[in-house]
Amino acid sequence: MAYPTDSCYALGAALGSREALDRMRDIRQCDKRHFFTLVCRSLSEASRYARVDNQQFRVLKAHTPGPYTFVLLAGREVPRQVFNTKQRTLGIRLPDHPCVQSLLAELDGPMISTTLYLPGDELPVTEGYEAHSRVGSRVDAVLDAGHCGIEPTTVVDLTEGYPQILRRGKGDWRAFE
Repeated sequence: MAYPTDSCYALGAALGSREALDRMRDIRQCDKRHFFTLVCRSLSEASRYARVDNQQFRVLKAHTPGPYTFVLLAGREVPRQVFNTKQRTLGIRLPDHPCVQSLLAELDGPMISTTLYLPGDELPVTEGYEAHSRVGSRVDAVLDAGHCGIEPTTVVDLTEGYPQILRRGKGDWRAFE
């Protein structure tokens, strides 16, 4: 599905749906090495799928929910096709958007996700009507919640023992310098 987040629109599917992963890759025109994010309801749920030490937990607790994606080592419960197999890393996201929280509650688990960037576009999709017109026929649903911004998340790698900014985005990245 295409859905709104607290930063921009994204593509998402229930964890474990290989067909949905293939469709998301096809829409984004990315290969099997593409870095997907696991969108979770809570820190405890994120801890089931990523290895989180005490220091990382404090960082996550201080900055979630919000417009951040945190790169962590993947845990054993994550399907192989979701994480970066070379580094065994995974993006974890806890958005602060009521639509996402409702979706996750309905799924009763995490969702695999990627920003809705379309090939050739400089910016991600930011409007529900645009998501519907551009990918509506290629997804099972489009959740239109209006405009949600043009800036993707700030991506922070927490695997090295200190925060490393991989992408500056909507979240306050200065907190990690």
